[in-house]
Amino acid sequence: MAQAATHPTHPLWVILVPLVAGALVVLEETHVVHLDTLAIQLVAALILGAAVFAAVHHAEVLALRIGEPLGSLVLAAAVTVIEVSLIISMMLAIEGGGSEIARDTVFSAVMIVLTGIIGLCLLVGGVFHREQGFQIQGASGALSVLATLATLALILPNFTVAVPGPVYSTGQLMGVGLMSLLLYALFIFVQSWRHRDYFIDMENAEEAHPRPDGRLVAVSIVLLAVSLLSVVLIAEGLSPAVEDAVSVAGLPDAFVGVVIAALVLLPEGLAALRAARANQLQKSLNLALGSALASIGLTIPVVGAASVMIGAPLSLGLEAEHIVLLVLALFTCTLTLTTGRTSILQGGVHLVIFAAFLIVAAVP
Repeated sequence: MAQAATHPTHPLWVILVPLVAGALVVLEETHVVHLDTLAIQLVAALILGAAVFAAVHHAEVLALRIGEPLGSLVLAAAVTVIEVSLIISMMLAIEGGGSEIARDTVFSAVMIVLTGIIGLCLLVGGVFHREQGFQIQGASGALSVLATLATLALILPNFTVAVPGPVYSTGQLMGVGLMSLLLYALFIFVQSWRHRDYFIDMENAEEAHPRPDGRLVAVSIVLLAVSLLSVVLIAEGLSPAVEDAVSVAGLPDAFVGVVIAALVLLPEGLAALRAARANQLQKSLNLALGSALASIGLTIPVVGAASVMIGAPLSLGLEAEHIVLLVLALFTCTLTLTTGRTSILQGGVHLVIFAAFLIVAAVP
């Protein structure tokens, strides 16, 4: 007797979380619930984090349905919406420090990826598999794009003279934003089409994921919209609480950027770690470097355009100690990705730099 065909379904949590987040937004907007007590703020923060994971899941479903190269853009766009909403919420909530939130968040994202996520992936992969291999062309190409974007967005503003301070003039900001978008689009074209083989794990070829059916995709479209809207509105309500928590903890305002970047990168970071544990380092590097590229290549142009439209200042140039850490991270990552093989030693080096980044972020 023929066995009935089974259809893939969503895990229950990715359906419930957007609904719960949407309900919280409705209750908050109708003033039934107020985010002014610690207990409610903690619950809202947990729901916000879960909604970020749910949004990434539904974006991945859409990406699988659409296919490459548009699939990668859908996922990157969803992550960018989350990051930009958090940044703009904090820009409007922090008095006197909002102009640096975008810079602090993007810098934190790059450092977390290059030193924290990649370092942990290399360490875990080395512990379980001694040595792991990857495609040098793909990893080095992604790193060269990331280094260029980071330099244009975070270092060059310190040396321009059109306007005083570590900022771009409006024309410069729009020019750099356009160049960032074009370079990111070129990278997606190369990764997903022209030189796709550069980013495929030759040692551990993966089975293709099944293409989601129309019913599954329709549910994901609705729940993705609910998740993203909920993240935006909950983040807006929690912005003052996050600022107060950072201040009470005795941390500098810049640490808010670390919190935002960690929240945005957590889903892809965990996926990269699972891939490294499964001896799929190429996939791990694709996920990690892709997250950093989307964070800077899409976020800076969007936040730059938003800052011009709302008339909010945008300070992008890094402090001297942060420039040193960024250059060290890029240099170390370049050395790591030139051999095509990694071990626990490279992982340990990256994690030491990550620890130094956290120390400087907490105690400048």
